[in-house]
Amino acid sequence: MTEVTLINAVSADSLTQLLQDAGYRVNRSEQNSLVQLLSASQGVGFAVRFGNRAPATQADFYDFTFSCALRIQGELPAGLAERWNATRRFARLSVQGEFLVMEMDVVVADGVSPKFLQGSLLLWDRLLQEFIVYLRDYSRNLAQQAPEQVADAVNAS
Repeated sequence: MTEVTLINAVSADSLTQLLQDAGYRVNRSEQNSLVQLLSASQGVGFAVRFGNRAPATQADFYDFTFSCALRIQGELPAGLAERWNATRRFARLSVQGEFLVMEMDVVVADGVSPKFLQGSLLLWDRLLQEFIVYLRDYSRNLAQQAPEQVADAVNAS
C-alpha cells in the first residue's frame, strides 16, 4: 500500500502552487496584513481567502474559502440566492451589500491528501460554471415569465 502524506495546513505559497499546477493564473494581494489569492476560471474572477491560522507558523492556515463576488446591477430577483442554496450543495450564495457572493469552504485541519485539495479545486471550478449558467437561466426565465404574466392579467380582465 502506498503511504500518503497528509496536509494539515495550507499557505498562500502552497495554494498558489496548487492553482498554478491546475493551469490557473494567480495574483497575490495583501490588504491590512491579510493575504488573499486572486484568480479566474472561464473569465470569472474569484479569490482564495484564508481562515484560521495554524499555531505553528503565521503563514499556515487550517482552512480557506473560495469566493466569487459579482456586483449587482439593478434589483436582484427575489429568491435567487435562497433557491440556489436549497438546490445546490457545497457552495453557498448570499447577498452582501451590492454584491452577490458565492463561497465554498475547504477545511484541511485534520489532515487531507493532495488529491482532496485537487478535488476541491475541481469542484469549485464546476460550481463556478454552474453559478454563471444559473444566473443566466434565472434571468432568462424571469424575462419569459413577465410577458406571460401581463397576458394572463389582460385575459383575466
